Amino acid sequence: MGESEAAAKATLSDWFQLMKPGVLSLLQVTAMCAILVHDLIQWNIAGRTGFDLAQTAETMAVVFVGGYLTAGGAHTFNNVIDRDIDPKMQRTAGRAIARGAITPTAGLVWALILSISGTAWLIHFANEVAAFWAVFSILFYVFIYTLWLKRTSVQNIVIGGAAGATPPLVGWAAAMGDAVSIANPFDLGSPLPWLMFTLIFLWTPPHFWALALYRSDQYKAAGIPMMPWVHGPRRTLTEMRVYALILIGIAAMPWLNPSEVGELSAYLYTLIVLLLGIWYNQSVISINVNQPLDETGRIPSAARSFYISLSYLTLIFVSLVSVLFSPELTIMFLVLVMLNILSKIFRRKSGSEPSVASD
Repeated sequence: MGESEAAAKATLSDWFQLMKPGVLSLLQVTAMCAILVHDLIQWNIAGRTGFDLAQTAETMAVVFVGGYLTAGGAHTFNNVIDRDIDPKMQRTAGRAIARGAITPTAGLVWALILSISGTAWLIHFANEVAAFWAVFSILFYVFIYTLWLKRTSVQNIVIGGAAGATPPLVGWAAAMGDAVSIANPFDLGSPLPWLMFTLIFLWTPPHFWALALYRSDQYKAAGIPMMPWVHGPRRTLTEMRVYALILIGIAAMPWLNPSEVGELSAYLYTLIVLLLGIWYNQSVISINVNQPLDETGRIPSAARSFYISLSYLTLIFVSLVSVLFSPELTIMFLVLVMLNILSKIFRRKSGSEPSVASD
């Protein structure tokens, strides 16, 4: 197929899908929350006065656009590089470059446009440190993960997870404005963004391996050394459980300083992340690799853990914003959630009780 013929077949959706918008959505949630957390902490320190909503919204918009462009560029590079193995996997065979709707050359140009424009956007509208971490993510994802680790190491997802853990660093740096310097981009004025980075980094292996457990044959056919088919499902489950357990410890660390945000916010958040950690750990522990596949070819318990992991990470970040904004409203919401859960349990038990036949 020629360049012009391929270009004619490509739709706007094809170009957009090269950016992997589904993955981008969760990355953007962590970046947006990092901005809100930074600004809400400053608001709490200032006695809950002087919150500049317009400034926060502007920073969020800037990071959303810049993050979408740069991460989308990295994902497009990935599509170009993996064009030889994507057709071998059912999950990726429909990608535009893999099926010939977009040529590798056009994809490469698109990746460069996205990456360069996103970096320039962040430099101009945010700061150089935010742009630095966005560029770091691109380079790490393309060169360390895609070109090197993905096809050579069973630890590909473990180490490669660093690329997906940078959005909170980008968001936090942007929120700091002129208070950060490119001379030392690692100094973000607080350990909090690095705790966010670490949490996402450690969350990535159990999250992704839950997916790989029931797509092991596809990865093997493509020659990608994923943990489930290289070391087997038992070893994979053991490592998933270790990572999930460590996540509880990381999430339960003192993220918030009671003297800055108040004891209620600090201790309430610790309680929430512990409960979320137990919930996610239960889903990992419950995975049964001997379970019959469902109609879509998935291991139901592994698929459940995969989707719970998405909710877990989202709730970790959203809860942090919530307790900083209003711990009282957060408590009210938690009470309503608990009442709803108890109500469902009660109805389920009532429905399972044998009925007494009338005379």
